[in-house]
Amino acid sequence: MLFGKHINKYYKKYWYFFLIGIIALIAVDWIQLYMPEFLGKIVDLLSVDYVESTVIGDVLTMSLYIILIAFGMMLGRTIWRLSIFAAAKRIEAEMRQEMFEKATLMSRDYFRENSVGTLMNWITSDTEVIQDHLSWGTVSLIDSFFLSILVIVKMVMLDYIMSILCLIPFVLIVLWGLLCEKLMSKKWEERQKSYDKLYSFSEENFTGIRVIKAFRKERKEINNFLKIAKDNKDAEIRFMRFDIIFSVVIEILLAVITFLILSVGGYFVYLTINGQTLNIFSLSINVNLTPGKLVTFFGYYDSIIWPMIALGQIIAMHARAKTSLMRISEFLDAKVDIKDEENAIEKTLFEKAIRFNNLSFKFKDGEYDCLKNISLTINKGEKIGVVGKIGSGKTTLVNLLLRLFNVDKGSIFIDDVDIMDIKLDSLHNLISYVPQDNFLFSDTIKDNIAFSDNSSDISTVIEAAKFANVDNDISNFENGYDTVLGERGVTLSGGQKQRISIARAYFTNSPILIMDDSVSAVDVSTEKIILNNIKNYCQDKTLIVIASRVSTLLEFDRIIVLNDGEVECFDSPDNLIKNSKTFKKMYDSQKLLDELSGGKK
Repeated sequence: MLFGKHINKYYKKYWYFFLIGIIALIAVDWIQLYMPEFLGKIVDLLSVDYVESTVIGDVLTMSLYIILIAFGMMLGRTIWRLSIFAAAKRIEAEMRQEMFEKATLMSRDYFRENSVGTLMNWITSDTEVIQDHLSWGTVSLIDSFFLSILVIVKMVMLDYIMSILCLIPFVLIVLWGLLCEKLMSKKWEERQKSYDKLYSFSEENFTGIRVIKAFRKERKEINNFLKIAKDNKDAEIRFMRFDIIFSVVIEILLAVITFLILSVGGYFVYLTINGQTLNIFSLSINVNLTPGKLVTFFGYYDSIIWPMIALGQIIAMHARAKTSLMRISEFLDAKVDIKDEENAIEKTLFEKAIRFNNLSFKFKDGEYDCLKNISLTINKGEKIGVVGKIGSGKTTLVNLLLRLFNVDKGSIFIDDVDIMDIKLDSLHNLISYVPQDNFLFSDTIKDNIAFSDNSSDISTVIEAAKFANVDNDISNFENGYDTVLGERGVTLSGGQKQRISIARAYFTNSPILIMDDSVSAVDVSTEKIILNNIKNYCQDKTLIVIASRVSTLLEFDRIIVLNDGEVECFDSPDNLIKNSKTFKKMYDSQKLLDELSGGKK
């Protein structure tokens, strides 16, 4: 069996499934051993020179018993399949659910170190290996243990000399299995790690397929895939080669047992028929092995072939499952960095201000602070812009406010409450967020906009779409708001995806709205409509907008200018033009581009 804190709880939960299945399995093992006995008796009855009518009646009676045994075996196998396999499938499903829920709690730092493809391999392949071990592995283990004991007892009672000869290869099979388990586990771990790389590479390429096609790099990526696939194939072959050698050795030992039964057993039958004794080391031993008993003995052996083969499968399954459980356990035991602090509080209202107090931040694998000594206050209802060069820390600043990364206590406050002391759910309820990547789900447009509350009325969805100036676009689609988007919204233009993302954030109706470069893909006229809607419909909301176009922010209350992670200036647009070199440079560049664009027209 497979044990560990992340699997033991499922044994406790589904013990009755396993108990019913094991009882049915042992019952099948027990009744099936009557079949060789009846077959042997039938052979002995029919081997006499003259078959009497009473003998025919006995043969028919025993044949009926064999049919009843076969029916009982069928019923028992049905019961253990329905119980043990059902439990294994339930455990697999619940383990995947547990892993998915854990994945939703992990921070971005974790996914910087572990790719999505690797996680997908854990959730799919490794859980399937464990399910296989819990189902067929349990069956094989019970069969190997109970059926082997029952058969060995029956064989010894029938003929102890032949039993001793047959048990020698059986012992060798057990020793061979124990010898190979550790090495097989190592080979399986290598194979699974190669699958991690394959999953990760495939996931990355499928996500970036449009970039690959745009730069005509299909052949390059195919060649890279072939290299990784070859490494995966080599790891698979190494494991399968060892597994085949392991199985072949068991098959050879079973063949040796078959040879011993047929040769030695045939010789014993010969001695019995001719009334002779067996002479071993000057000892004379009486043998009494009739043709029927030989058939019975061989029937017992035939019953134990499966447990012996199953023993090999158990070794292989256990090696694979132990490795897979170790990988899953490492993931489930991984520390959750972003979580509610002890005694965290609910905060349902935003009443005063957001305050950054000497905030500095460095990524876990970073060499230097990407934000340094940020101190500023954003009052309730203010419209705040954030600008700066690429890599100046704009997105990191809002990510910290969302607590996608942990910050030092005393660094960020909402209404004088440290965000590290606010429950995550209530913090996120205070903030609506439009991310840079504008991720959309493979669902209807309505459900994408109403992502925070799919039970809402369509009128609320339409209002959000109108706010983002995307209602007309949606209405022109054949199925309107019921249009099902392709993966990641691939069927939409960049501007449409951005505007639907804005509608989704507006729909949430949180007091704080953050937009991270969310109008970069729309034209200037659409941008003006959205900004005008913000002015009209978001008067009571606190707005933080990261923008690459300075013109987007000229009517905002104040603008944060970041330069190499530091606040260069935080003031009104008019004052920034006079006092901030970075902002003035961006403003002049934007103005020149607008003039050149106007000149071309």
